[in-house]
Formats: sequence, structure tokens, C-alpha cells
Amino acid sequence: MPWVRIESGAYWGVFVAAFLGVAIWESFRPRRDLCVPIARRWRNHALLLVTCTIISVGIYRASPVVIAAAFVGSRFGLLNKPWLPFAARCILALLLLHLVKYALHRACHSVAVLSRMHQVHHPDPDFDVSKAFRLHPIELIFTQFGYFGAIAMLAAPPAALLIAELASTFQSFFGHANARLPEWLEKPVRAIFVTPDMHRIHHSEEIREQNRNLGDIFPWWDRLFQTYVSTPAAGQAEMMTGLKGYQNPRSLSFAFMLRQPFLPERQANATADMTVTRGN
Repeated sequence: MPWVRIESGAYWGVFVAAFLGVAIWESFRPRRDLCVPIARRWRNHALLLVTCTIISVGIYRASPVVIAAAFVGSRFGLLNKPWLPFAARCILALLLLHLVKYALHRACHSVAVLSRMHQVHHPDPDFDVSKAFRLHPIELIFTQFGYFGAIAMLAAPPAALLIAELASTFQSFFGHANARLPEWLEKPVRAIFVTPDMHRIHHSEEIREQNRNLGDIFPWWDRLFQTYVSTPAAGQAEMMTGLKGYQNPRSLSFAFMLRQPFLPERQANATADMTVTRGN
């Protein structure tokens, strides 16, 4: 099966459809007023996405599905067992790979050197679909290395990886939407998937809340490991997002996003001169 062609077509189809769909949704029904014009944020976040993509492709030259396909028929791998039904292997792969992503995300909030890289994702005082692009290249290299290693150890079926990657692509936009589900729908959806209101709490400026709701697609690992919180202390309407001391014009520039992890904290905070105001 030509996994490269299937993955590429499916990925970009979901990427474009999910981004446009969420962008339209949050444009017509915004959850919160934005502090900074969309054009500037989207331009710089898109530049960061392109940079990360070029570096990632240059280093790894492979994708999760291709790596999984390379281990088909191998004697190695936790899930590469002939006696294990295919459906069971796919379900276990989805759950375990999501656990790996949860663990990697938690490490990015608890290991100092990783935390400095991951902080690039958090300073923006606004929260919208473009936030999914805001990732430092070095963090991407680390997380992909860990994720690819997990795929090899599990020998997960390529079909399961394809489903996981498409779901993660959709969720990265949906979870960062500046929108909300109707109240009657929020609770049942959140029982299975991470919703925008749930993930927005993770982007609170309060450190305690930044260490909560770490899940990528499913909320189950947060509940199991007691990192789940249902509502922010200040409430969704009043909660401030971003990093204290970074909610300033400089933190939104492309150059600053690349340099931020390497700046002394005092210097990084030196331009905290923007008063963030937001309507409800």
C-alpha cells in the first residue's frame, strides 16, 4: 500500500478543511475578543509553522505512518503479535500513542530545558486557531524524536497511525478555536474529546492552570493522572491567557519566538508594556 501518497493526501485535506472550518466558526461566533489584529498574528505564526516544517523534514525525512509501515512484519514491537486482533492493535495503538503525547507534553511543563522551549507556545495573549502553529523548532525535534521512538517500540499498524495523525491534525485546530460549543453539547463532547473551553484553561496565565489539561485528543489521561480541571479559577470570561511578563508586542514577533528560549528571563520580560484588555 502506498502509505506516503495516502498519508500526504489525507493529511493536507484534513489540514486545510479543519483550519478553514475552525477559522470560519470562530469568525462568526468568537468566544472572546482578540487583543491583537489577526493579520499580524497569523502571519508570524505561519512563518513559524513553515520554519518548523522545513527543519523537521530536513532532519527526519520520514513521517509517523511511514515509520509504522517500516515495522510491519517485524518480529519486534509490543503490538506486533499475530495472535492480537487487528482492531485491538489499532485501538491500543491510538490509546498508547496518545499517552505518549500526554507524557511528552507533561515533560515540556516539568523539565526546565524543555519548558523554556515550550514557553514559546504560551505567551500570546490571544487564543485562536493560529495558536496551533506556534511551536518552537527545537521542541518539535524533541517531541517528534520521542513520538517516533514510541511508534517503533509499539510497531503500531500504519492504519492506526494514519487515524491518529488525522485526528491530531483536526484536534490541534479545534482545540485552539476561539469559539465554544453550545452548553448542552460541551459536557458530552468533553467526556470523549478535548474541547476548546477545556484546552483554553491550559493557556491560562496562571501557572497552576498551565499544568492542567495536557491531553492532545482525549481527556482521559488527564483524568487518570489528576491533571484535569473543568473550569478556570477566574471563569472562562475573565481568565487571562498567555504568560505573565510576555503579553507584549515583542512576544508576537517571529524573531522573538525563535530567540525566546535562549533569552535571560529578565531580558525576555523587559518589554512587558502592553496592557491586555479583552471583551467578554
